[in-house]
Amino acid sequence: MDKIIDMKFMRYLNLFERVSRVSTKNCSMYNSNIIFFVEQRDVPKAIGEDGRNIRRIGEILNKKVRVVALPAEKRDMPRFIEAIIYPVKFRGIEINDSEIIINAGRLSKASLIGRNRARLDELQKIAKEYLNKSVKIV
Repeated sequence: MDKIIDMKFMRYLNLFERVSRVSTKNCSMYNSNIIFFVEQRDVPKAIGEDGRNIRRIGEILNKKVRVVALPAEKRDMPRFIEAIIYPVKFRGIEINDSEIIINAGRLSKASLIGRNRARLDELQKIAKEYLNKSVKIV
């Protein structure tokens, strides 16, 4: 997983590490939210007591911030995708060898795709980078 990090994301990562005391090398944008990807064991520490760390980072950056646990194995992948696209509801997730199929209703499908496919492209990028799979919404 080779990722080129631009200066904006490098600043985000440094701020996250300074505030939460949790080291991570991964963050992405989805639906105007900054999502930091950490190991499962580090999620409570990254969020902080009563969400203190996340609120502080969000106030500094003036953006919504979320923390998502990286999947440790294949069975954690649906929870990973679900955490990224939250609060959009969907019917189910099916994971094949090369793609992730998200079964959604009409309104959820529109929310997942976004205007000009913006959210779908962001989700495709995240899935390709962290899971090495493509995303299909039906």
